[in-house]
Amino acid sequence: MHPTGLITALATPFDGAGALDLDAWRRLLQWQLAAGAQGVVVAGSTGEASMLEDAEYDTLLRIAVETVAGRIPVLAGTGLSGTARTIAQTRRAAAAGADAALVVTPPYVRPTQAGLLAHYRAVAEQGGLPVVLYNVSVRTAADLLPETVAELASHARIVGIKEAASDPARMAALLALRSPAFSVLGGDDGQAGRAMLAGADGLVSVGSNAAPAAYRRLCDLARGGHAAAAGQWDAQLAPLHAFCGVEPNPIPVKALLQGLGYGQGVRLPLLPLSAAHRAELARNLALAGELEAHCGREPLAA
Repeated sequence: MHPTGLITALATPFDGAGALDLDAWRRLLQWQLAAGAQGVVVAGSTGEASMLEDAEYDTLLRIAVETVAGRIPVLAGTGLSGTARTIAQTRRAAAAGADAALVVTPPYVRPTQAGLLAHYRAVAEQGGLPVVLYNVSVRTAADLLPETVAELASHARIVGIKEAASDPARMAALLALRSPAFSVLGGDDGQAGRAMLAGADGLVSVGSNAAPAAYRRLCDLARGGHAAAAGQWDAQLAPLHAFCGVEPNPIPVKALLQGLGYGQGVRLPLLPLSAAHRAELARNLALAGELEAHCGREPLAA
């Protein structure tokens, strides 16, 4: 298991009554495959994992595994505040056929670095899946430091990290830990081009829900070392990067998906995109359509 390239952190489509929209879910998965996504995350933070019932979690994973049919990896979000519950959720994902677990640092409880070491080692050894570490301290209040990652990177069942911090120094420290057995993935769309040009293995993206071919192009250009072309393409994607952060994730990207015909709304305590951003939504829907159409017309330059 060596996650690389464009990995879409999938949003979970709901219908008008707030139930899972499984037709939209299947279509979203099929679109991601057709557009070139190289992996998907099911029930991560973008997928509103904390709002899902256990049966819904199982259903989403089962359909994703069936739809993908081994063509790309399916990563399941399994990180919870307690280690025992995280292990149980990881085993649940393994039973549903996931290829790996994306395990966020335990939210709210603020473990020490020693506690994070013990937590991740236990999940890797007892959860039944390869583990991708996930650090997003602005949400969890638990910061997985590079020196702690260095101790975890040698574990046979810990295969990578998604780092959402935008600090170039943090990314540089993590890139020093890359190996054939340990991937370093960006987790911030706006910083991903620079991270991949510096050597990161790929991007776990939010914006690619609504523009998968465009984000795949960014990954291919940056990972291929085409600095000028990657910078130009990244600049075209910049409004989408920014829009996905105008309100808490996944509110903006789900508004984009609703505009594209994939589900409706979010679950409380989240609320739909506020009216103040409706004009910006319309502009970004048009931009996503233009960029996706361009990718369909113009092959990637060598």
